[in-house]
Amino acid sequence: MSKLQKWQILKSNMVLNHQWCQVRQDEIQLPSGQIIDDYFVNIRPDIVLVLPITASREVVFVRQYRHGIEKILMELPAGRFDSNTESAADAGIRELREETGYVAENLTKIATLYDNPSKDTNQIHLFLAENVVKLGEQNLDITEEIEVILIPVESVLEKITQGEILVVGTIAALLLGLQFLIE
Repeated sequence: MSKLQKWQILKSNMVLNHQWCQVRQDEIQLPSGQIIDDYFVNIRPDIVLVLPITASREVVFVRQYRHGIEKILMELPAGRFDSNTESAADAGIRELREETGYVAENLTKIATLYDNPSKDTNQIHLFLAENVVKLGEQNLDITEEIEVILIPVESVLEKITQGEILVVGTIAALLLGLQFLIE
């Protein structure tokens, strides 16, 4: 049996409460009894990430600018839920359509993972979408400028090892999702 114990929250205060960024400051007591009064937690919404595969076995990627690191990155279509009532699968279908113009009739759940559990509260819901078809144009948010790229499934691992794909959630979805395609 594990001797690990949860930290006890003594006090909690929302120090930043903006629609795009919420930060909570917790005063915590460690199992050792030591008190830390400035442990900051990012309250982040869950996100959905889709691994879309065409009938010709190409992965639909997006390339876009990411301001936090000031780089253009290649990743899988992803985004946050529109509301508290939108399911993860519905959010995935919507995000795929909005970011790429591709549609999927249904999604297969790959996994639900924690993003950065030491400081962030959110989960990433990973889905596989097979036989996606381009049926429309992108419908992008004001902060999105997205280039759609198709890469053969057989080339994906090489793109990761060459450093062309660097986003953790995307890599997790690819490595976990490719097992569905290999079986």
